[in-house]
Amino acid sequence: MAEKISHIVRIANTDILGKKPLVVSLTKIKGVGMMYSNMICKLANLDRNMVAGTLTKEESERLTDILMNPNKYDIPSWMKNRQADHETGEDEHIITGKLQFIRDQDIRKMKKIRSYRGVRHMSGLPTKGQRTKSNFRRNKGKAVGVKRKSGSKSGRV
Repeated sequence: MAEKISHIVRIANTDILGKKPLVVSLTKIKGVGMMYSNMICKLANLDRNMVAGTLTKEESERLTDILMNPNKYDIPSWMKNRQADHETGEDEHIITGKLQFIRDQDIRKMKKIRSYRGVRHMSGLPTKGQRTKSNFRRNKGKAVGVKRKSGSKSGRV
């Protein structure tokens, strides 16, 4: 007997594909990676390799509850993506659109207090110590080439 597979499943206010395995489909939610997805499947007592389109309404609600309220399920703090929040000091796991909003707020705060990373963000330069001699050579969307000495035709000296 063939089970009815829905093509799109709604979990945590995000549409995920129903044809893929559950553990892979959950990674389409912003803020959920492979390890976090695997842990969610184990907490919900679901087979990680089942097709996501075969989820019942109760199972999808259970997954949504785990994703929205991770502190209720004793998820270890090292798995959360926002540890020791600046305002609350608590460990949180942020997903979907709230993740981008909080990231933008953090960058805006760094720019406002003019920290090193904030200044690098303002300048459009890398913030985490990468070399800039050969990479990040863009000027208003166009790649910048190597400057030649004046008077040389082929660029060789």
